[in-house]
Amino acid sequence: MRSIFFTITIIALVVSCATTPEGYVIEGQFRGEVDNGTQVFLKTTDSLKQRLIEIDTASIENGSFSFTGTAESPELYYITLENVRGNAPVMLENGTIKFRAHKDSLGFSTIKGTLQNDLFMEFLEESRRLVSMSRSMNDDLRIANAQKDTVAIASLRDEYLELQEKAKTFEIDFMKGHPDALISALILDKAVMSRSLPIKEMDSIFQGFSEEIKSSSIGMELEQKLKKVMTTAIGNKAPEFSGPTPSGTELALNDVKGKVTLIDFWAAWCKPCRMENPNIVAVYNKYKDKGLNVVGVSLDRKKEDWTAAIESDGLEWNHISNLQYFNGPIANLYGVNAIPAAFLLDENGIIIAKNLRGAELEQKVAELLN
Repeated sequence: MRSIFFTITIIALVVSCATTPEGYVIEGQFRGEVDNGTQVFLKTTDSLKQRLIEIDTASIENGSFSFTGTAESPELYYITLENVRGNAPVMLENGTIKFRAHKDSLGFSTIKGTLQNDLFMEFLEESRRLVSMSRSMNDDLRIANAQKDTVAIASLRDEYLELQEKAKTFEIDFMKGHPDALISALILDKAVMSRSLPIKEMDSIFQGFSEEIKSSSIGMELEQKLKKVMTTAIGNKAPEFSGPTPSGTELALNDVKGKVTLIDFWAAWCKPCRMENPNIVAVYNKYKDKGLNVVGVSLDRKKEDWTAAIESDGLEWNHISNLQYFNGPIANLYGVNAIPAAFLLDENGIIIAKNLRGAELEQKVAELLN
C-alpha cells in the first residue's frame, strides 16, 4: 500500500513539473536573409506606454535565436529585429514559446506553444480572415462601381454591413468565451478607450475574466480605466475638480455650475476642437443669460499656446489647465484619452449627456433651458 502511494506521489510531482514550468524559453526563427550576429530585442512598454524599452537581447545564429527568463504573470511584450522596422507582439509567460517570422513581415509572425500565445494566434487568425474578406469585398465593389452594376453594388454593400457586424460580434464573443486569455483583456482595453460598447457590458465582460487575467498589469490597468468610465457614466454625479486659471488663481467646478454646465476638454493643438469652438461660442452666447455655463479644460503643454487660442477663438468662459497634456489630474479623473471630449451637467451636477457637438449640443441645451 505504501509503495502504491509513493508511486502516485512521484507521478503527481512529475505531472506538476511538466505543467507548471519555472520559466520561459522563446525559441525563435527568422526566415529571409538575416546575417549571423544580427541583434534581436525583447521589449516592453514604459510606465506611460509611450515607447518601447529593451528588456533582453539575443544574437541570430543560422536564423535562430532564443530568450530565457521568468514571468510572474502573462504580459504583452514585443520582439524587434536590428535595423528592421516594426515589431511582433508575444504573450510572455512561463513555458516554451515557439516564434516564427519573416524578417520583412514581423506583424505576421506565428507564436505558439503556450496557452496565452495559442489563444492569441486563434484570435489573430480569425481577425486576419475577416480582414481578408473585407479587402476582397472592397475589390469587388470597385469593379462593380466601374461597371455600374447596381445590383452587385447593392448586394456587396449588404454583405459588407453584415461582415462589419460579424467582426464586432466576433470580438465580443471571443472575450466572453475566453475569460482566461490575455488578448481578451487587450480587446476590452481597446473597447474602453474607444467607448465602443456600453459601459455596463464592458464591466460585465471584465468581471467574467479569470483572476489571473484580472491580476495581470493589463488587467489591473483595465480595472482602473473601467472605474473612471463608470464614474463619468450618464446619470452619475460629475466628479468635483479644481485647477489653475490663465491668471493663476484656483477655480473649482462647484464655483461655476449653472442650470446647465458644459465641461469641455480641448487644446490649442487639437484641430477638431478648434473647429468645434465656433459652435460652442454660438450656443454659449445664445443661452448664457438663461443659465448655461462652460468650463474649458485645456490639455495644452504651454501656457502661451493655451491663452492665445482662448483669445483667437473668442472663448469667453471659465478656463482651467494644469498644462500636463493627457497626464493632467482632471483628464485622468474623467478618463479622457481623446479630445474633443465634453460632459453636459444639469443644475445638480448630474451628467446628462456626453460628447454632443454641432446641432445636437444646441438642441440638448435648448431642451434643458427652454
